[in-house]
Amino acid sequence: MPNSSNSLDLYAKVEDLLGVKEAAPHLYAHYLLFLQTIDFDTLLDVGCGSGDFLIQMQQALDILQVKGIDLSPAMVSKTVEMGLDAECVDLCALNGKYDVITAVFDMLNYLNTINLKSFLMCVKNHLKEDGVFLCDINTLYGFENVAVGSFIVDDDERFLTVDSEFEAGEYISEFTLFEKENTCFKKSQEIIRQYYHTVDDLVEYSGLKLVVSDDVNLYGLEESDKTFVVLKKA
Repeated sequence: MPNSSNSLDLYAKVEDLLGVKEAAPHLYAHYLLFLQTIDFDTLLDVGCGSGDFLIQMQQALDILQVKGIDLSPAMVSKTVEMGLDAECVDLCALNGKYDVITAVFDMLNYLNTINLKSFLMCVKNHLKEDGVFLCDINTLYGFENVAVGSFIVDDDERFLTVDSEFEAGEYISEFTLFEKENTCFKKSQEIIRQYYHTVDDLVEYSGLKLVVSDDVNLYGLEESDKTFVVLKKA
């Protein structure tokens, strides 16, 4: 079952409470180090979120053309506010081809097998010849040992609880958010699903050539919790 726009918008409201921005620079470094080794002019970031990744790549590499797309209107608005080109549109409905396409920090994890196959075919169709697709996926260790459990966090305006479990390749998180409105709190609740995929799955479903498969350890635990992957349209 795909995640709804409501669940994506709820995630957008609380992303800053989840420690993503603290962990992101270490992951972004893998993208940056690879991009520094190739010549390219255009980059499309799918699932651009609030635009943090795009702005950092643009500042570091001075890319001729960058664009972000996301299915969450709230996220797209944040990216546009940063002065970037962004659009609320599905990749498969987008026009144009790019030298580089990226899907950063869990984006592929949100797609079940059927949607992942369709998405990766659209990636291939939107890549120029010799173009590259950069992405990351959670490892099995990441799902089973990092993501599972209960999480509670709050600030002056919000109180968030996340209860998560992982079974049979599916990670299910129940997000419950209380937002302060005057003297009361407004409650929102959504289920967000993620799915375990392997590097071999990505190669098989996309028809692209594997160039890089690197372990990533964001949280300093015993094993890597993510895999950084580069696929090429040859």
